[in-house]
Amino acid sequence: MNKTVTALGLAAVLAMPVAAEAKTVTLTTTMATYSGNGAYLAIYLTDAQGRFHSTLHLAAPKAKYHRHLRDWARGSAAAKQRIDGLTGASVGSGKTHKVSVAIADALLDAGYQVRIDSAVEDGRDNAADVVAPLSSAGAARPVAGKGYVKSFRFDM
Repeated sequence: MNKTVTALGLAAVLAMPVAAEAKTVTLTTTMATYSGNGAYLAIYLTDAQGRFHSTLHLAAPKAKYHRHLRDWARGSAAAKQRIDGLTGASVGSGKTHKVSVAIADALLDAGYQVRIDSAVEDGRDNAADVVAPLSSAGAARPVAGKGYVKSFRFDM
């Protein structure tokens, strides 16, 4: 019995740092009003120099159109990153897209940026439609998009 209690206590202590190593972040993207099909979005992280780090979410169900999300496509291909489980439906004009993701604590306030590339079929492609610093100070502050994204914010 005493060994079991000791083992459970040790396991709980060892598991604590793992739970504290990532923060749940809610990403909210509000689309501008435009005519046409739903927009494809790639929401991803870059380091301070703008180099691709990882994909947070991909609202782009058809892989044949991923190349239109230029900066993300170039970075994720170079990183040979799998995108299974990160995808969802495209986002329509004027709609709000909200998704929660886990982001490692080490990336917060470390110069990383959240970027969004957007594209619409028969429309233009917008690399870096949004660039927002992944910082405590930037949390809950809307950032205006330059293309199909009207605004973006993240909450921790």
